[in-house]
Amino acid sequence: MGCWRGPSAVLVCLLLLRPPPSPACPAACHCSSLGEVDCSAHALREVPQSLATNTSTLWLGYNFITVLGPHSFPPLPGLLLLSLTHNRLGLIHRQALLGLGALQELDLSNNYLTVLTPETFLPLSSLVTLNLGSNRLEGLEPGVLRSLTQLQALLLQDNPWVCSCDILPLWRWLSHNREKVQEKNLLLCRVPEQLNQYPIMAFGNESFRQCQETSLSAWHYIVFLTIGPFSFMASIFFCTFMGFITVVYHNLRRDPHCWRRPCICRGH
Repeated sequence: MGCWRGPSAVLVCLLLLRPPPSPACPAACHCSSLGEVDCSAHALREVPQSLATNTSTLWLGYNFITVLGPHSFPPLPGLLLLSLTHNRLGLIHRQALLGLGALQELDLSNNYLTVLTPETFLPLSSLVTLNLGSNRLEGLEPGVLRSLTQLQALLLQDNPWVCSCDILPLWRWLSHNREKVQEKNLLLCRVPEQLNQYPIMAFGNESFRQCQETSLSAWHYIVFLTIGPFSFMASIFFCTFMGFITVVYHNLRRDPHCWRRPCICRGH
């Protein structure tokens, strides 16, 4: 009732009754009240930084983003889906995805990615679906997928896989997680030429028999370090001994009588 006592009181009441302002939406994006942000096809070269913290879905496809540097995203604790498909993305820094711990689906397909480090996806502890299809990946380090403990769906098709011994860790992961691999028949070798278009999942244990590494224990290294100096000293001793024998042998051949009758060789 006190709101009607004067103009200032009325203004205060109106401000209190007004709903809070909506979070700012980047100029190149379309934002909905449900937390969906669509920034697709706006020739963006980097991730917009003025994203609301309640963003749940972020579409960044069909732009010109080439690099995700450290802290490329503002803190988005509620982000569940991130799409970066059809960009020119060639590099993801190991700290690029920090602050996206709730992310469940990540689409990186149709980009220029060649290398992913094990640290790349470490912040994404809740990731369920990962799409790496249609990139330039020739292989994957073992730790890249090992850190994704919640992963249920992985797409790797249309990459130029090099089917050498280096692909053994990836093959092992795929063999133990067949139910998580989507489009299995599209995982094809590109190199070497004789295996071009050969399905990676068709390999067996015998295919990698020559790639098995022989591990050496600490005892083996100690033996190797001991044998080295010992062999060196033994070779010196052997050469010295053989030199002494050679000198004695030549002296015997040059003057054999001096050795047989030493009293005669002393001179008169």
